[in-house]
Amino acid sequence: MKYAVITFGCKVNQYESTAIDNAMRGAGFEYCDEPESADIVIVNSCSVTENGDKKAKHAVRSAKKHDNDTIVVLTGCFPQAFPEAARQCGADIVCGTAHRAEIPQLIRDFAENRDICPDMTLPTSFEEPEMPRTTGKTRAFIKIEDGCDRYCSYCVIPYARGKVRSRSTKSIEREARLCAEEGHREIVLVGINLSRYGSDIVKDLADAVNAASLPDSIVRVRLSSLEPELMTDALISKLAETRKLCPHFHLSLQSGCDATLKRMNRHYTAREYLDIVSALKRSFPDCAVTTDVMVGFAGETDEEFAQSLDFVRSAGFARVHVFTYSIRGGTAAEKRTDHIPENIKAERYEKMSAAAEKIYDDFLVSNIGKTFDVLIQKRTSPDFAAGLTPNYVPVRIYGLSAQKHDIVRVRITGTENGNCIGEEI
Repeated sequence: MKYAVITFGCKVNQYESTAIDNAMRGAGFEYCDEPESADIVIVNSCSVTENGDKKAKHAVRSAKKHDNDTIVVLTGCFPQAFPEAARQCGADIVCGTAHRAEIPQLIRDFAENRDICPDMTLPTSFEEPEMPRTTGKTRAFIKIEDGCDRYCSYCVIPYARGKVRSRSTKSIEREARLCAEEGHREIVLVGINLSRYGSDIVKDLADAVNAASLPDSIVRVRLSSLEPELMTDALISKLAETRKLCPHFHLSLQSGCDATLKRMNRHYTAREYLDIVSALKRSFPDCAVTTDVMVGFAGETDEEFAQSLDFVRSAGFARVHVFTYSIRGGTAAEKRTDHIPENIKAERYEKMSAAAEKIYDDFLVSNIGKTFDVLIQKRTSPDFAAGLTPNYVPVRIYGLSAQKHDIVRVRITGTENGNCIGEEI
C-alpha cells in the first residue's frame, strides 16, 4: 500500500513526520509524493492556532473527497488537545502526539477489521523515535525534548504535549553520528520547550549541544526557539564553551510590555529579557538574536502596544516574526472579556511588521564587510549558490562552483532581496 504524509507546523512536527515515514517504510509500506495517489494519507497536525486545526481538517476532508476508500490518519497536536473535535472531522484513525511508531500497526488493524482504539495517553519519559534519515536537507534536525510546563495563558500546547521529557545525551550523540555519516555538516536541535531540556534528567541544554557536537564532521550545532527566562547566566557561560554552537538565538518575546507579559503568564519582564539578550551578546560576539512578537493580545491597550513597539525597535534584534493573537479554545485567555477588535489587530500588525522589516534590512546591511564561513544549502540557479552564516544570515554567492554541504569563506559585499551578497575569499 502507498502512503503520503502531510505535515503542518513547527520543526518538531517536521522531524516527527520523518520518523513516521521511517516507521512506515520499515513496516513495508511504499512512500508516495502525491496524496491524491496514496492509499493512506497521514496528516500530522499543528494546533498552535485555530487556523492550524482548520488546515488539518481540510487535509482530512480533501483526502476523503478524492477517494473515500483512502485510509486517513490524523495525528499530532490537534487530536491530542481536542480529541472529540478531531474524531468528528472524518479521519479513520485518530491518534495524538505519542506512540507514533505504532501507526503502521494501527493502519493494518484498521484495514483488517475497522475496529481500533489508539492509545492517546502521553508517556512519562522521552519517546525514542525511529531515527529519521535521508531527508535530503543540508541541515539535520534532531528532536531532543518534548512537552512544556509553562502554561502561557494563550497557548494550548502544554495540553497537547504534556510534561517536559528529555532525550538522553547518548541517544543524541547516536543520531548525530548518523547525521554525520550521511554528510550533514550542521545539526539543529529542536524541542517543544528547548530551554527546559534536561530538567527531568539532571542535564542541561549545554550537555545536549556537547553531545551533538561530538562527531568530527559536524561543524555546527544550532538551537531552535528558546524560552528566554530559562537562559541563565550559568547556562549561557556553559554554552559559550562549545565552539561548534552557532551564535544565533531565537528568544520568544511575545510582547515588550510588562503588563501584557503578565496577562500572557510569561515568566519575565521586558527588562529581564533585555538583560538576557545582553548576556548572550557578551558571550557570543556578533551573535544574532531573533524573536517572535504577538500583537492584539486580550486587553492590549494603545499604550501597551506602543511600549511593545518601542521595545522591539530598540532591543537590537536581527529579525522579528510578527503574528496576531487568535483566541484558542481551552486556554485561560479564552475566558477574557477584553478581546481586541480585528480591525485594531490588523492595524497593529501592519505597524509592527513595518518595524520588523526595517530591523531585518538594517541587520543585513550591518553584515557588509564582515567575513563568514557559509554553509552551502542549495544551488537553485547555475549563477549562484545560497547558504547560511553561523549567525543565520542568508547569503548568495555569485559565480561560485561550490555544491550543497560545502563550507566556503565569504566576505559580505551587499544585500539583495532579503539576502546578503558575498564573494569567496
